[in-house]
Amino acid sequence: MFHPRPLEPIPPQPAEWPTISVVVPTVNEAANLPYVLPRIPSWVHEVILVDGESTDGTVDVARVLLPSLRVIEQPRNGKGHALIAGISASTGEVVVTLDADGSADPAEIPAFVGALLSGADFAKGSRFVQGGGTTDMEWYRSTGNHGLKLIARALFGVRFSDLCYGYNAFWRDRVHQLALDCDGFEIETLMALRAVKARHRITEVASFESPRVHGRSNLRTFRDGFRVLRTIVREWRLDLPVPLATVAAEPDRVIVLDDVSLSAAS
Repeated sequence: MFHPRPLEPIPPQPAEWPTISVVVPTVNEAANLPYVLPRIPSWVHEVILVDGESTDGTVDVARVLLPSLRVIEQPRNGKGHALIAGISASTGEVVVTLDADGSADPAEIPAFVGALLSGADFAKGSRFVQGGGTTDMEWYRSTGNHGLKLIARALFGVRFSDLCYGYNAFWRDRVHQLALDCDGFEIETLMALRAVKARHRITEVASFESPRVHGRSNLRTFRDGFRVLRTIVREWRLDLPVPLATVAAEPDRVIVLDDVSLSAAS
């Protein structure tokens, strides 16, 4: 097992929680799913696996590990398209997006849902707030991530601590306001920026990222970094309301930016 710290115990079901859909995009993740699917809390309403034409038996492995899961065969490639397809098919009141490579711990799901129940519209996972962390980021990815955050801050006036992380949660009945429309790894950035522009209340949730358990990521640092940059500039240029003030985020308080608020939860 490649996790650098002991995994958190899977928590029991909290009382009176909303129904939860977990969307898991996959491409050839058969070897990693045993580290992911069994750790999704059993009280989750549904797990939706969106598969992008895997050739290693990913879907068969998933059905053995979690017979109740729903499978969507992705009609075209791309993480963004996979997540949009899964979100569109979801029926839970809350949607959680979770990577299939074993880098994120499903036991953190209650922290994301808790942020929503505390008033957030969008719970954004962050590796860089107090309580979060990563052992899976090379220096050039860290530098690029930081640069993209600075550009987003300059253009949108809101300081995210982590712009390119795939662990997120949101209320399903509000996701239509984001009008998601991309195919690639820029989906997480698009979600965050459209949530800002929709005046959603955003809470950053501390999350720990471990190295993927097996195989190589489909992420290509420079190609996908450019796609994220292009998304940031495009969203800034679109004729949609954007808050213009600049704020400084702190991990222990909520920051209100006009009708938008950004907070951090650990």
